[in-house]
Amino acid sequence: MTTYNLALIGFGGVNRALAELIRDEPGRFASLGFELRVVAITDLAFGSLVQGDGIDLASVLAMPRGSSFEGLPGGSPDPRNEDVIRNSPADVVVEATFTSPIDGEPAVSHVKWAIESGKHVVTTNKGPVALRGQELSTLAAENGVRFEYEGAVMSGTPVIRLAQKMLGGLELNAVQGILNGTSNYVLGRMEAGLGLDEAISEAQDLGFAEADPTADIGGSDVRLKVAILANELLDANIRPSDVETTGIQDITSDDVAQALAGGLRWKLIGEVRREDDGSIAATVQPVALPAGHPLAGISGATNAVSFTTDLLGAVTVSGPGAGRVETAYALISDIIAVDEFVQGAVRA
Repeated sequence: MTTYNLALIGFGGVNRALAELIRDEPGRFASLGFELRVVAITDLAFGSLVQGDGIDLASVLAMPRGSSFEGLPGGSPDPRNEDVIRNSPADVVVEATFTSPIDGEPAVSHVKWAIESGKHVVTTNKGPVALRGQELSTLAAENGVRFEYEGAVMSGTPVIRLAQKMLGGLELNAVQGILNGTSNYVLGRMEAGLGLDEAISEAQDLGFAEADPTADIGGSDVRLKVAILANELLDANIRPSDVETTGIQDITSDDVAQALAGGLRWKLIGEVRREDDGSIAATVQPVALPAGHPLAGISGATNAVSFTTDLLGAVTVSGPGAGRVETAYALISDIIAVDEFVQGAVRA
């Protein structure tokens, strides 16, 4: 059975959830035809740890925040990201760091270092995919490795791979989505009578919203995802700055009540559409949807995407758009794709 050595770059919620699955459920991966072994971890808080024979995940997962890998065999108080990515015995680099939506760093550099070193990369980061996705995919192809990023749009709910693999033979003309669970939750609570600020505060208390909810409420989070969908599924070549973006910050309780009275529901919709002249229109904006729209009934922190096709009409998929375990599953699905690539190369 094939064993893939992993380097976890960032040891926050998502990569910790992946490590827990590897520790607790090895049979899940064996049933897929491979085993996973973590040989390197880097983290701003813990430093770096490289152990070629495999890291004892139970031990490192038990370490409290504020601890350091210093003193462990192969450990250092410094993250040493570039050195670990380039020189550790990893086959697959799992990139899950906090990354700037402006320039995609440090994830862009992490991905490049890994690919240049002949390592596959799986990531949940939106930044490098939205800003440099085509460049990085080309670099991966040139180096004979895979760059996979299913979790960048809807966490563990498959969107990119579903459209590419399951909608073959269909003409895809548009994609509409509720791509931010925080804004959808807030709008839903406003339907229940809460004001915008009150709904945001509740979402923060429940862990749906960050301390600074600007990216969610203002639409910039969705803008990155729309750029990814446009480039991946409609063969566009756009940047996030090309996506006309309006958030929900100006939606009032009266707006929500009036919409409900008319049988409409406000949703923050990210959309990319191929126009009749072949151009691509990409927007993020609040839309009052009629009850019959496939996205109108999506409630709470759930995300959904509706694909407009020529033969089937609207094909809609919904599911969790966040969550540490759910996002860790996206990494697993990407590793499965890496394994399919590797096994295909072996057979060839």
